[in-house]
Amino acid sequence: MQGSRPDRVGEQIRQELSQLLLSDVHDPGIGLITLTRVKVSPDLQLARVYYTIMGDDRAREETRRALGRATPFLRRQIGSRIRLRRVPELQFQFDESVEAQDRLERILLELEAERQARKPEDPS
Repeated sequence: MQGSRPDRVGEQIRQELSQLLLSDVHDPGIGLITLTRVKVSPDLQLARVYYTIMGDDRAREETRRALGRATPFLRRQIGSRIRLRRVPELQFQFDESVEAQDRLERILLELEAERQARKPEDPS
């Protein structure tokens, strides 16, 4: 089996949105954005689009507002590019998991460096 229908539709939406944001949306508030995943509800009525950006909290807020302004345009474009009876509502959410992953990796690297510093020199 190729996976569930919401997963397939979500991947199609992610690909189309990525292309649209790259080439058709000219809002300066949308900077370097990466769409990490799209979760579509089982009834295909809602699509949660998770994204990350490079930048601080101010850039994150600016991107959130810019995506809000672009949502109606993006939804219309998705409707014309993907054959669905009803185009799902788009909800953009910042993906906290990537940030948490980076923080965890930094902690692990610090622990490893500390372990190496404590290790007695091996006289060979």
